Amino acid sequence: MPAIRQDPTTHEWVIIATERARRPHDFQRDALPPAVEAYDPKCPFCPGNEHLTPPEDFAIRPDGGIADSWRVRAMANKFAALVPEGGLERRDAGLFRGMTGYGKHEVVVETQRHDQPVALMELDRVEDIIRAYRARHLALREDQQIRLILIFKNHGRAAGTSLEHPHSQIVATPVVPASVRIRYETATRYHDDTGRCIHCVVRDEELRQGTRVLIETGGFAAFHPFASRVPFETWIVPKSHSSSFGRISDSAIPDLATVLQTVLKKLYYGLGNPDFNYIIHSAPVEDEDKDYYIWHIQVLPRLTLQAGFELWLRHVHQHRFAGGDGRLHARSRSMMVTDHVRSRCALMHSIPTWLGRDMRSKKPTCHA
Repeated sequence: MPAIRQDPTTHEWVIIATERARRPHDFQRDALPPAVEAYDPKCPFCPGNEHLTPPEDFAIRPDGGIADSWRVRAMANKFAALVPEGGLERRDAGLFRGMTGYGKHEVVVETQRHDQPVALMELDRVEDIIRAYRARHLALREDQQIRLILIFKNHGRAAGTSLEHPHSQIVATPVVPASVRIRYETATRYHDDTGRCIHCVVRDEELRQGTRVLIETGGFAAFHPFASRVPFETWIVPKSHSSSFGRISDSAIPDLATVLQTVLKKLYYGLGNPDFNYIIHSAPVEDEDKDYYIWHIQVLPRLTLQAGFELWLRHVHQHRFAGGDGRLHARSRSMMVTDHVRSRCALMHSIPTWLGRDMRSKKPTCHA
């Protein structure tokens, strides 16, 4: 029986087409993609080709390291969607309104290796990426014309990437787009009515129910949200309330790196390295001291294609849960899974348990 679920953080509706459910292994690729070389002499992000990129704005290097010994680099996007030129004056032409494309668009090169996604890095390298995100977030917010900072990663062609070398992007805009503003407006109304943060309430309720929890540590919870927009959508939410990602503490970074990498490892091995996007949602700069919002990471695997129905009804999302008997789950523990929600979790939990053994705080828990 199909189900229609409402996302409490946006009030958008999601259609769960259970009668067209696919079994967990149907989402897997037949094999991992072909191996990629560790170095591509033509890639502008590979070491030795730093001259092919704009000047770096930030880098992490070993103590006393030379220019090409970087671990992470950040610089302006050579093909930027927005540029820090012009003003914010709005220009009207009758009904139509526009303004200069002011803003900042940066690239974070995550590693020197052309062939090493986040899922396969050493954990301390993932920590470096998060530190770079935080440093650039804090630097970009100093621009008085910037209102919103979006940190995101596109992995694979279906997710929109054009360069294979592992990298993320950061966009700082002088406006809050309507598609993003709905999250803040919904959270503000809920906070006005209840005095509570809707994302914290969702996190706590997901942990209480336990059905869709993927990983829980002392500082973070990762779960498949009740009204997932795509199969295996995952949220990573801190347990300590903070509206701005830029305020993540030094002590929380290793924990977040562990949780983020574990989620991506489960995608990599469980689904054959699928294309995906992740985005770090953070409150607008002017609202960083308010309590209505909590920053969090949303991971969206790109396993299905949107057709006319989904494109026409932008706020009605339709997808198939993974159904079937959850046989892949047997790799970690013997269990028959029949419920369509739990079987969707089963594939993510099916990855060998060693992926979670290096957790630095509370032992990961799986509640499938």
